[in-house]
Amino acid sequence: MNILEKVKKDGLILDGAMGSILISKGITGNEATELWNLNHPDIIKDIHQSYYDAGSDVASANTYGASAIKLKKMGVTQSVEDVNRAGVKIARQVCGRGQYVAGELGSLGDMLSPMGPVSFDEAVDCFAQQAGFLEDEGVDVFLIETIFDINIALAAIKAVRSVSEKPIFCSLTFKKMKKGFFTIFGSSPQDSMKLLENAGASAVGANCTIGSGTMIDLACEIKKNTDLPVIIQPNAGLPKATKDNTVFYPENEIFFADSIKEIKRLGVEIVGGCCGTTPKYIKKIKETI
Repeated sequence: MNILEKVKKDGLILDGAMGSILISKGITGNEATELWNLNHPDIIKDIHQSYYDAGSDVASANTYGASAIKLKKMGVTQSVEDVNRAGVKIARQVCGRGQYVAGELGSLGDMLSPMGPVSFDEAVDCFAQQAGFLEDEGVDVFLIETIFDINIALAAIKAVRSVSEKPIFCSLTFKKMKKGFFTIFGSSPQDSMKLLENAGASAVGANCTIGSGTMIDLACEIKKNTDLPVIIQPNAGLPKATKDNTVFYPENEIFFADSIKEIKRLGVEIVGGCCGTTPKYIKKIKETI
């Protein structure tokens, strides 16, 4: 069964965080997460395996920031192609029957013009290069996520569609403001979901930035404004710092899974976790829903 058939029949459980787990494994702030595909592939593989074992239907390849623009900004000299291909290959090694691998895109490391130095066409070309490598390695779906600028999402969708006909899941980040939920660039769920749908997305939604309790209200808003399957991946609460500046996320897996249960009751088809979540959270989601 292809991934869209799975979504329609049973719904889908995505995985949780990668970056916050790698921090616990020793990655530093000036390292590109995606470079661990080449330097520490066994650690990346173990994380994917842990999510599958916990109940994830999908492993998101460690390629979120593996665009040429972002890798260059992070000082990575290794081949963009090698980083992306390795990310998919690692996930595919532990992908079992009835499970899927997502090729993840999202970070350019810079804003689009006029706010930043990257033009829309440059973004499309950059994402198309990355998506081409992911397509060649046989991903089942493209996951464009953690996007704060709708135009970056539109560039990524256009890029993927130039190299592949596979499903595209696209997820934006929102903040709760006095007048409702908006991206930091002022896009509402109503307007942005329609734009993503018209651009060719197969499923749309929100991830990151806010905790699971707040995400219930956002999920309701998104569900009302699209006929496509909806994706919801909250953080495990808002990050907090201890006295020694260690960052932690306050929502435990029980609270988080209970919120996901409420989100599922709204009719949301695709759920998972973002920053601060681990395989324990995915396991609790699986048990709860």
